[in-house]
Amino acid sequence: MVRRCRQATPPFPVPLITMNYGVAYALLAFTIWGLFPVYFKSLHQISPLEILAHRMVWSMLFLFIVLTVRLQWRWLVPVLRDRRLLGRFAVSAALLSANWGIYIWAVNAGHIVEASLGYFVTPLISVLFGLGFLGERLRVAQWLAVAIAAAGVLWLTWENGRPPWISICLALTFGGYGLLRKTAKLGALEGLTLETILLLPVALLYLAALSLHGDSGFGAASTGVKVLLALAGPITAVPLLLFAAGARRIPLSMLGLLQYVTPTLQLLIGVLIYREPFGGAQLIGYGAIWLALVVYSLEGLTRMRLVRQ
Repeated sequence: MVRRCRQATPPFPVPLITMNYGVAYALLAFTIWGLFPVYFKSLHQISPLEILAHRMVWSMLFLFIVLTVRLQWRWLVPVLRDRRLLGRFAVSAALLSANWGIYIWAVNAGHIVEASLGYFVTPLISVLFGLGFLGERLRVAQWLAVAIAAAGVLWLTWENGRPPWISICLALTFGGYGLLRKTAKLGALEGLTLETILLLPVALLYLAALSLHGDSGFGAASTGVKVLLALAGPITAVPLLLFAAGARRIPLSMLGLLQYVTPTLQLLIGVLIYREPFGGAQLIGYGAIWLALVVYSLEGLTRMRLVRQ
């Protein structure tokens, strides 16, 4: 009996293994999202709302195939009877669609850099949501990182001469979505499927209205563009599933830290590929945010080493 117990003991603490998987899932999701400007720029001839509607439709098709192959539909009936749960996911679906719509418009309107600022701000929102709703607490070095990042955001706001509405809306909608998915009862796949089911009727009605009035960009698009729109299903669903899986395994504060991967990639794409303006004043603001990220990362690494010892 003693030997069996020793053999069954895992070489690492289970929470640490779970957290490592969570970090990997979240990191991959944020990397894919960071490359989204290239994808949406290739669909510039389609209106943002139509792209958004196609994302919902093709995502539903993709999820339907996945759930059917896995024979994983039993959860849906009891969920549809739970009005409170449906209401919760209706809110997360609304936040998700708003975030998608704002981001698609921003990319194709030449505001990739400002959109990237929104996702730099999102970790700050996630930290505040974690403090306010989940009872998470920050240590001194983490508070310092938040303060430095906040100063960078305020500097950028002052330099622009106006509130960065695109950035603020993206941060609030995605931060709220992350909070709801963090505390959701459903798994990653089931939760995303329920959100997509709730969004699907609106998307279908909108696409039908476009077709009836002859305003559908999909019908007049080239074969390549149609294929890209159809790929919106897996391109949308896969990183969201990874994000939801990661959010359930790691603290919201750590999730906020990893989110910096997405805006960094977006910023580089906006400046280096699409030549959006990025001057010295912006460099100061973004530099402050990057410094905050370094402080936050070093504190986390130091804490992890102390725990292992």
